[in-house]
This record gives sequence, C-alpha cells and structure tokens, in this order.
Amino acid sequence: MTKWLVLFRKEWLEMVRSHRTLWLPASFILLGASQPVTTFFMPDILANASNLPEGAVLQFPTPEPFEVLASALSQFGVIGLLLVALSSMGILSGERSAGTAAMILVKPVSYASFVTAKWAAAVLLAIVSFAVGYGAAWYYTGALFEPVGWREVGASALLYALWLTLVSTLTLLFSSLLRSAAAAAFSSLAVAVLLSVAAGSLPFEQSWNPGRLSTLAASSLNAAARPLGGGIGSVWLTAAVTAAVIAAALLVAIRSMKRRPSEA
Repeated sequence: MTKWLVLFRKEWLEMVRSHRTLWLPASFILLGASQPVTTFFMPDILANASNLPEGAVLQFPTPEPFEVLASALSQFGVIGLLLVALSSMGILSGERSAGTAAMILVKPVSYASFVTAKWAAAVLLAIVSFAVGYGAAWYYTGALFEPVGWREVGASALLYALWLTLVSTLTLLFSSLLRSAAAAAFSSLAVAVLLSVAAGSLPFEQSWNPGRLSTLAASSLNAAARPLGGGIGSVWLTAAVTAAVIAAALLVAIRSMKRRPSEA
C-alpha cells in the first residue's frame, strides 16, 4: 500500500506541475457558472440584440431550476468530457514513450499498482473538477432562480461522477493500447458518444447501457415529477454494469502494460 501511495503522490505532483489541477477545475467552474447566468440574462441579451419595432415586448418563459441545472450537465457532457479526456490522454502512452514506465517497473513495483495509481489520480481530478463546477451551477441557480434540493443534486452528482469515472477509465485504457495520446482521447470520446447515442435512440430498454448515466443524472433533478426511467432497480443495474466495465478496462490496461512497458 505504501508503494501505491508513493506512485499516487508522484502522479498527483505531475498534475500539479503541469497545472492540470488548476485549469481543469477552473474550466468546470466556468462551464457550471456560465449556464445559469446566461439563462437568467438571455431575455435581456436577445431583447437588446434584436431589431424589434418600438413598443414590442418579448415574452420568455422562466425555466424551472432543475432545467437550468440539467442544461449545466449537458454542458459538462460536451465540453467537460473533452477536457477530461484531454487531461489524461497521455497518462500511460506518454510514460511509455518517454521510457519512464520501464524505469519505474524495473523496481519492485507491480503493474497493477502502477496503472491503478494513475487511474485513481485521473479520476480524482475529474470528480473534484466536476464537483466544484456543479457546485457553482447549483449556487448560481439558487441565487438567480430557485434552489434545487440537495438530495436531487446529490443523486445526480453521484450518477454523473460515475459517468466521468468511466470516461476517464476509457481514456486510460486507450492510452495503454495506442501510441498516440490524441488517438486515445478521440477513441474514449467516440465510445462515450456511441454509448450515449445508443441509449437515447435505440427503441428498446437498455438498463445495462452506461450511456444512460448522463440522462439519469439530469432526470434525477426532477425525481418527484419525473421518476427515474425503469425504476431504482434499473439505475442500480446501470451502475453495476458501469462498475464492471471500469474493472474490466483496468484489467486490460494492466495486461497491455505488462506486454509492452516501453516503446523500445
């Protein structure tokens, strides 16, 4: 366990030195805070920007607070996932290309410890960034509109954190399989998009599909009026399948590093 903590601290220190611990949370805060602020001032922006006849009045329906927070989640689902993938796209391929991985693994360090320490650091950074960004969205939604209950926000945050964990894990997996960091980021985003599109477009129940997590996170914000699709059992099944996929991806990444610890 001590060796694992040393590896974890090393990875976290590298994130600090590369300023990932600054720009990723800051980006999520900007995304989260901008959505309720933009939504609140959008009627004034459109009224001042449009060439309407004198005396004309624009009427805009006031969105529900949960809709504002759901729109913030959709922002995270587009730009946020891209930022998460970019922040960890070279997490294994970069170490392998530089020869650092081979130097570390020569020592009495297991491949599982090496990979899981990097995974834990990447997931922690992604979840902390999301937490502060979602917290900013929640605060400004309550200040400009009406507050959303902490239970609904907590449930949606847990579901979306699991989705981010899966995306971070997929990025690490492809980083272990591919030489190019950019290809690893693109591949993980492509899989995430395919899962989400399949969950929303195929005409049959997909309780097993991890791509449902972002939709479940948004719908849980209004759980009283719109219960989670498929019931709580369906949510647990989605979470269990996602956890199994994450574990399988980590195992494949570990085996990939064992077969090819360096590019030499």
